[in-house]
Amino acid sequence: MGSDDLHRKRKARRAKELARRKSSRAPYDRVLIVCEGSKTEPNYLRELIDYLRLSSANVEVDGDSGSSPINVVKHAKLRYREEQAKGDAFDRVFCVFDKDAHSTYAEAMRALSGLKPRGVFQSIPSVPCFEYWLLLHFAYSTRPYHASGRRSACDCLIGELRNYMPGYAKGGKGIFEQVMAQTDQAVAFSERALQAAEKAGTDNPTTRMHELAEYLKRLKR
Repeated sequence: MGSDDLHRKRKARRAKELARRKSSRAPYDRVLIVCEGSKTEPNYLRELIDYLRLSSANVEVDGDSGSSPINVVKHAKLRYREEQAKGDAFDRVFCVFDKDAHSTYAEAMRALSGLKPRGVFQSIPSVPCFEYWLLLHFAYSTRPYHASGRRSACDCLIGELRNYMPGYAKGGKGIFEQVMAQTDQAVAFSERALQAAEKAGTDNPTTRMHELAEYLKRLKR
């Protein structure tokens, strides 16, 4: 068998596999969500996706990028290019990461703003960390968080969150179930806090998790 025949057979197999993958999906966007954390954010998001009854063939949560914001962006870009090369690119790619004390936060935000194609990649940052989004399910707060002694800004925030979620620990499961009844309130508080921060010329505290939550909620419509 000649090399041309082998090439044609491989191409036919790839086309068949691509068709099979596409046929298994629901008729809405194919989405990739790349998270900084390997447990906390992926666990929450997978539970949210299950609650919304979104297809796992359409919406993928990837927690394998490492903890650096710039690594989240690089991993998201790599995953997008890989799927694009197969003829099966993601329609939207979300990068979920914290600011906290990360040295590559600003670099990650700049990198995302320049990624192409336009309208595909979106940053979902939280300042100082994801737990601010969880706190907004219980209370509206615009008090800034800063490191104190050996405690990071996020540690200080988690201490406040435990007033509402005793025993909260990063990496736990069932977090979404504990807060899902207050999701609409969290969205409203998050939007309000973001507007207040922008007006004050700061980002501490803010989160754009409401944008991702609302996007996922609308996805099947």
